[in-house]
Amino acid sequence: MEIDFELINSFVNIITFLKTIILVVIVYVVFITCLNIVKKHLLKLVKTKKQKSNVEIFSRVLKYAVVMIVVGVAIAAYSGSWTSFALTAGLFSAALGWALQKPITGIAAWIMVITTRPFEIGDRITIGAVRGDVTDVKLTHIYISEIGGIIGGEETSGRIVMVPNSILFEQNLINYTSKDEYILDQVVPMITYESDLKKATKICLEVAKEVTKEFIEKTKGEPYVRTYFSPNGLSIHVRYFAPAKRLQEISGRITEDIFNNLSKAKGIKLSYPHREITINEKERVKIRK
Repeated sequence: MEIDFELINSFVNIITFLKTIILVVIVYVVFITCLNIVKKHLLKLVKTKKQKSNVEIFSRVLKYAVVMIVVGVAIAAYSGSWTSFALTAGLFSAALGWALQKPITGIAAWIMVITTRPFEIGDRITIGAVRGDVTDVKLTHIYISEIGGIIGGEETSGRIVMVPNSILFEQNLINYTSKDEYILDQVVPMITYESDLKKATKICLEVAKEVTKEFIEKTKGEPYVRTYFSPNGLSIHVRYFAPAKRLQEISGRITEDIFNNLSKAKGIKLSYPHREITINEKERVKIRK
């Protein structure tokens, strides 16, 4: 009776391959389960936005690193030769580097993000033409909850924009909340040249201080006024600090209160673009006829 050694070797190779796959899956499932438990516990302990971002990014980096190590060790164990594994990995990396230049650039940008920390998860940023709040930072894309968009302004549109990480090397990045959550905003009412400027300025400042009093204590920045000439009257730029994510709400309240108070005040008239036509008495008689 002849023994088919080739068949036996094939069967052994299949068994070895299956054992390797099962081992990788078991290690991956156990690791992910433990990582999720630790991550959930740490998220309950964090107190600041930066700490939360650190936990999210660190867990993701750890997950990618462990997966790469497990897969590498599994390939080496299956092939039975670390030298052949290193040679295969080198050739494979060279091929990927040529074919996947953009994704690799994105990974390099991701490494830059997690090391230099130009923004955190939850920050409001602008990348190129995209504005919004960072909801996630993954290996190839940044997920941004868009503000403005089809509606304009600074309110959330409800859309999620996936921005390729590689764009970070090509576009300017603006972080609204790098220092803290407050930024400078303004409301610009306009009054006629005949109006009482001093009185109007006082009313505008009182409104701004009343609406933003809870922020003044935190920012130590009082509202202030800058006045400029314009073709239709005097523009009063009422400037104040407010949370970046509440700009529309705060500016809306200030606008409404300023309008109501200026409209009721004596000696003040709101200005708007219009034309005045002066006619003499003879022309007025002709018009009446």
